[in-house]
Amino acid sequence: MSNDKNPATASNAGTGKRGFFYWLNHSPKWTRLNILLVGLLVGIAFWGALNTGMEYTNRTEFCVSCHSMTIPYGELKNTVHYKNRSGTTVSCADCHVASSKNPNDYGRKFESKIMAARDLWGHLTGTVDTPEKFEAHRLEMAKRVWARMKATDSRECRNCHKFETMDPAKQKDRSVVKHEGAIEDGKTCIDCHKGISHKQVHQLLEQEEAAKEAAAKASSAS
Repeated sequence: MSNDKNPATASNAGTGKRGFFYWLNHSPKWTRLNILLVGLLVGIAFWGALNTGMEYTNRTEFCVSCHSMTIPYGELKNTVHYKNRSGTTVSCADCHVASSKNPNDYGRKFESKIMAARDLWGHLTGTVDTPEKFEAHRLEMAKRVWARMKATDSRECRNCHKFETMDPAKQKDRSVVKHEGAIEDGKTCIDCHKGISHKQVHQLLEQEEAAKEAAAKASSAS
């Protein structure tokens, strides 16, 4: 038998083994530049589509498209955060989604979207799809939001309210004392201002604490 191989076959096998990466490494410079440009354009398009989707779902109209979210939105409309003498107002995203004032906020935005998806899932599965069910889970949902705001030092609140720019001369004496104490104690906005834009749930917190104390006493007695 002859060990000679067909030159054309050998040549094709060699180029076949080299494949795409060999072509990329030995391609003309202008081709590499084209690849970089295409990659850049794809990246820009992807980021633009992602940001557009984020902003679209930040609209209040999108939020209240779920019937259950019309409940807290109706409560918001009765507060000073929605209607006041200066004409300023906030949307759902202003308080529940981090702003885009720096690149790190995008991570917070994704976290907020995940929490929103959880509420959406609760609506679709019938967990909070009626006013009665919403009320039953109100405290649980509120505590989840409070915990997130506490972890971020009330970032959403501080987009509008900052200790550094407050004018004590235009505040009530009680507010001045409270704010000075909060600064000294390292408190954040949500520590004192829970439920200011929605239905008050302080009585629910008190009932929960009372139930815990009763359970603790019963456990110690036994």
